[in-house]
Amino acid sequence: MQESGFGVSQADVQVWLQDAWAFSLPRLLESAGWIGMAALLYVAVRWTMRRVERAAEMRTSNVLDDWAARLVRQLLLLSVVFFTLWRLALTWGLVRAASAIIAVWIVGLAFPLSNFLASLLQMLAERMAPRTETSLDDTALPLFNKVIRGLLIAGAALVALETIGVHVGPLLAGAGVAGLALSLAAKDTLSNLIAGVQLIVDRPFKVGDRVELWTVPKEYGTWGDVMEIGLRATKIRTPDNLIVIVPNNEIMRRDIINYTASGEDIRLRIPIGIAYDADTTLAKDLILKAMRETPGIRSKPEPVVIVRSFGASSVDLEARPWIDDARRRRAIGDQVTERVKELFDEHGVEIPYPKRDIYVRSRPDRKPEELG
Repeated sequence: MQESGFGVSQADVQVWLQDAWAFSLPRLLESAGWIGMAALLYVAVRWTMRRVERAAEMRTSNVLDDWAARLVRQLLLLSVVFFTLWRLALTWGLVRAASAIIAVWIVGLAFPLSNFLASLLQMLAERMAPRTETSLDDTALPLFNKVIRGLLIAGAALVALETIGVHVGPLLAGAGVAGLALSLAAKDTLSNLIAGVQLIVDRPFKVGDRVELWTVPKEYGTWGDVMEIGLRATKIRTPDNLIVIVPNNEIMRRDIINYTASGEDIRLRIPIGIAYDADTTLAKDLILKAMRETPGIRSKPEPVVIVRSFGASSVDLEARPWIDDARRRRAIGDQVTERVKELFDEHGVEIPYPKRDIYVRSRPDRKPEELG
């Protein structure tokens, strides 16, 4: 070999082989021992946990203990595998590889944990969704499920990066700046999403409720029935069969008037004015008669009429009947007002209207030539 130009003799090769064998033999034996022990432990853990899972399935009908047993089995088996790989890396002096194995180990454990948490949240969603008539929780809960799983895996990845010596501080700072820019660019969308989550928690109305509107022109009605509650907006049908889409953040910023949340029966307040010269007692009796004759007005509690105030040209009365169906409040109010007008005309009760008295003063003492 010396003649070939490499300058390596046969004796040198034999020395290297002896050194390699001396270095590798104890490590091979130790590695074989770790692998054999890991195989036995893997089989024992798997057999034991399978029996535990079957016992949990037979003992109760609840799936939580089944999921918990499966989670423990997955965590233990993964730990056996990665611990063995870590010990093998250290046995052969591969320190960086050992650190990388620990990082992968941490991320690997996060996946069964995230699956277990996702199953819990899915079970919660399946139990909550049938109890509500809104589709908002059907959309928000799966989204919340994915966010929680993503955060858990991301947290495990950050810990893994720190394990291999990658400092995540600058990464987090960059992510914070990017997140701030994104939030500023999509602040309206984020505001609607947050308001949608608040609607889940507060539940000021549900699908089918009749609520007051704010941004619709008055000629199209100021109320409507809730059709759909989404993550970004809520759809409301007006009495003219128009669909109004209201952003959720707009809803959460205002006072919400829900006519049907406490039941179908509500009390109306119908303003009625009479002249100062009219008989107030007679007017009250006629208003009560009109309300008793109107279908949909409850007899108990009995309707009442009060003197609300003294106006500029009228005595302001107010009829207060209870009605059976809140959705007919406008129709019943119209019927009562129309019937009151008929009864007032029959009995001579004056309804005031704007009047002006014009006084003309004459000057008889003035001469014609002064007028001309």
